[in-house]
Amino acid sequence: MISVLHVITDLEIGGAEMMLAKLLRRMDPSRYKNHVVSLTGRGPLAESLESIGVPVHSLDMTRSRPDFLALPKLVRLLKAIHPAILQTWLYHADLLGTAAAVVGGRPRLVWNLRCSDMDLSHYPLMTRLTLRALSLCSRMPQSIIVNSHVGQRFHQRLGYRARRWDIIPNGFDLGEFRPDQDAYVRLRDAFGLPHDTIMIGMVARLDPMKDHATFLSAAHKVAAADGNMAFLLAGKGVESLASEVERLGLMRQVHLLGFRGDVARLLPALDIFSLTSAFGEGFPNVVGEAMACGVPCVVTDVGDAAFLVGDAGKVVPPGNPELLAQAWLELINMDHEKRVRLGVAARERIRTHFDLASVVTRYERCYEEIAAEKSAGR
Repeated sequence: MISVLHVITDLEIGGAEMMLAKLLRRMDPSRYKNHVVSLTGRGPLAESLESIGVPVHSLDMTRSRPDFLALPKLVRLLKAIHPAILQTWLYHADLLGTAAAVVGGRPRLVWNLRCSDMDLSHYPLMTRLTLRALSLCSRMPQSIIVNSHVGQRFHQRLGYRARRWDIIPNGFDLGEFRPDQDAYVRLRDAFGLPHDTIMIGMVARLDPMKDHATFLSAAHKVAAADGNMAFLLAGKGVESLASEVERLGLMRQVHLLGFRGDVARLLPALDIFSLTSAFGEGFPNVVGEAMACGVPCVVTDVGDAAFLVGDAGKVVPPGNPELLAQAWLELINMDHEKRVRLGVAARERIRTHFDLASVVTRYERCYEEIAAEKSAGR
């Protein structure tokens, strides 16, 4: 049995965190023993991981504040668990995990990169220093897993020099994310809207990289062209966009839902899903989830979003609300049956290329190869 200790910044609801949870739920428990360490608190995913037999530990670090006790805590866990592989997720976990590996028994180290083309001017100095330190240490891991081709190239430009790159995209559960006509009707009833209302939505936390301003600007243009429209924004912090929605005169059309734990029931209610990120995306989970629900997508050309969508949606440049609105209108004005076929093609693309089972197999193969290298080395 191969023991893997996963270290991640937190266990909140985010792309990396959800991919970790999906991976651990599907890995073969007869071949792998997984443990998880959260640098901060337990987070909402901790209980669900423990329910499938994955022990969860937390270092209780405070964000944006150095904690000199975190390293010895992690070293003690390493020595107690004695994993064959230390898998770190996200930059701060990569840095702390690497330091712990050096003094904690030197397990086989694997980093996991989740983003691309970061505009570092939006982030604190500590993040920039962390990236610089990681680029200098990037020969230390036995493998660097990255979820996008664009993400690999971005980190290579930063100075990352991996011994081995493994590109493993995110995977999607076609049983959880699927078309649902009842959801389509329920959501319109909940908002008091006619059942033929066209609804465009985005699920993304409020963050500069997600560029909600471009979404709202495009919504303003499309609402002026088509009165039978509604827009949905879900994600942590989007409630604070209310003043901007009011300024644009979109109070009746835009619905700000905040954080939602029922994304699998929201997505199939949409006619069009859009992700308007300006930078930083690697391989956006929520786009694949929308596609699995049979929803046509319009995305900005950031990270591997265009590669994910393929010919089953539309791609526009980032930060261009005029072209975004134009792409939306092209889908809105498309024959209904043709738009449905585009959604069917989107789901089929996920089934063919990004099914969760095949992605989990790629992770397992990577771990097996790295563990075998360790055995050969001994």
